[in-house]
Amino acid sequence: MLLLGIETSCDDTATALVRDGRDVLASVSTNQDAFHAKYGGIVPEIASRQHVALLSAAIEDALDRARVPMEALDGIAVTYGPGLIGSLVVGVASAKALAFALAKPLYAVNHLHGHIFAAFLDRPETPPYPFLALLVSGGHSQLVEVHSATDMRVIGRTRDDAAGEAYDKTARLLGLGYPGGPAIDRLAHGGNPRAFAFPRHRPDKGTLDLSFSGLKTSVRYFLESQAGRDAQAADPQRFASDVAASFQAAVVDVLLARVNAAFERKDYRAIVLSGGVAANSALQAAFQSWSARRGVQAFVPPARYCTDNAAMIAAAAFYQREIARADPLTLGADPNLPFELAQPAESMR
Repeated sequence: MLLLGIETSCDDTATALVRDGRDVLASVSTNQDAFHAKYGGIVPEIASRQHVALLSAAIEDALDRARVPMEALDGIAVTYGPGLIGSLVVGVASAKALAFALAKPLYAVNHLHGHIFAAFLDRPETPPYPFLALLVSGGHSQLVEVHSATDMRVIGRTRDDAAGEAYDKTARLLGLGYPGGPAIDRLAHGGNPRAFAFPRHRPDKGTLDLSFSGLKTSVRYFLESQAGRDAQAADPQRFASDVAASFQAAVVDVLLARVNAAFERKDYRAIVLSGGVAANSALQAAFQSWSARRGVQAFVPPARYCTDNAAMIAAAAFYQREIARADPLTLGADPNLPFELAQPAESMR
């Protein structure tokens, strides 16, 4: 089954050709960092306008790279939420037009489900059910119990800032610009993760929920208290590296503590790490080390499938097609789409 995937939930214009939910024949992605960097974050209006300018070419590019004629497609998969409404509308409208013109089925996919199925791409084996997924990105941080492609539920989520959001805000405090996650990861390589003791917050005892707002605030107050002091003045670069490494260590500790707690409650057959923050080198190293000690099979997508991409959307559509199919004339974008599984067509009619 050959699917064209379209992903425009935020600021990445992405398309992909995926066969049978695993084999990626082509994956095209254009980020808009250069357009948003001077604002320190994503400007929704700019994002949607760039999708309009880039999406048609991205679809043609994916088809050309895969050497597949459009008529050979078995369906169109598209992200219809959650995300920025203007960005989502561009992708959904394009997918509906293609599905109608080609008389092919349209598969409406939840962006967050797509991140989970990124772990199924370009590998000989897929995660065995039931598995636990740790989904960490700029807008979301949650633990998901996955019993099948169509049976999954969130068992822990952030109470405030997502992990990626905390990275971006901390990067801004350090003057690193946008996007903050990769910048902090690079800076932290030269730092001491035990230099400063930042808090590892847990909202309530016994919960699997996450919280990163307090950590970000702690870094801010710490930097304000250290301004002009000897440690910072003597070697500003080393000081910044130590802050970045210590902040990153706190994030990793919080995430792995929740994963460990989840495994103490239930025995899963595997663990999946996904989402944009999954590309972070410190998190990946700690994640692999933990899984080896625990004797748990770990699945981490390649970096190109951790960030927003269309291959994961096509993969999710393949495995979830009995619930993801939607009438192309009635599908609408849903910026606040919940994680819970539901028939897209039912909620849109």
